[in-house]
Amino acid sequence: MKTKAAAIQAIQQQGLLPLFYYKDAQVSLEIVRTLYKAGVRVFEYTNRGEAALANFKFLKSALQNEMQDLFLGIGTIKNTKEAEEFIAAGADFIVCPVVDITVGKLVHDAGLLWIPGCMTPTEINIAHQHQAGIIKLFPANVLGPSYLSSIKELFQGQLFVPTGGVEIEEKNIDTWFKAGVCAVGMGSKLISKEIVDNKAYDTLFELTQKTLEIIQKVKPN
Repeated sequence: MKTKAAAIQAIQQQGLLPLFYYKDAQVSLEIVRTLYKAGVRVFEYTNRGEAALANFKFLKSALQNEMQDLFLGIGTIKNTKEAEEFIAAGADFIVCPVVDITVGKLVHDAGLLWIPGCMTPTEINIAHQHQAGIIKLFPANVLGPSYLSSIKELFQGQLFVPTGGVEIEEKNIDTWFKAGVCAVGMGSKLISKEIVDNKAYDTLFELTQKTLEIIQKVKPN
């Protein structure tokens, strides 16, 4: 059973939350297969196109026969309708760009991990009070590691993942972990449009391995 606690542990251990969406279901599956081959065991598909729900169901179906230990979550969930649809489709966790406490309750009632997106201390406080297992700092390129360092002590025990602008570069990733994140989110910096359009799976494999190696080197045990 891929519980809330198990999902949190998997994200912490991996130190990376890769995320992407692509309109083609088969290409989406090949991307996930490549990441898995490189060592990824937690992944966020994003609800950013008309085919997202159908593609997610296709991925879940494929994963029943392979990659059974992969936690497959869904991101860019903005309302309860979307949350209900993807929970029914088998999402292992739910990531949101905003704090919607009705979505949070729905996710909690399903026994799943809720990761809302926050920018301000007020938003973080609301998410924290409503038991967000992990908070997504978004957009991370605007906020920066020093922001987290400044506010983290206000929210004892809260886990954070920055998304948006995290670079595949040791100094950048190290700075985020020193600021106190439990993992870093990566979208187009890892799974670029060029890689997807050209089906450059070997390049993605090498880049993912490199990223995971950097993270394991710099993140606290």
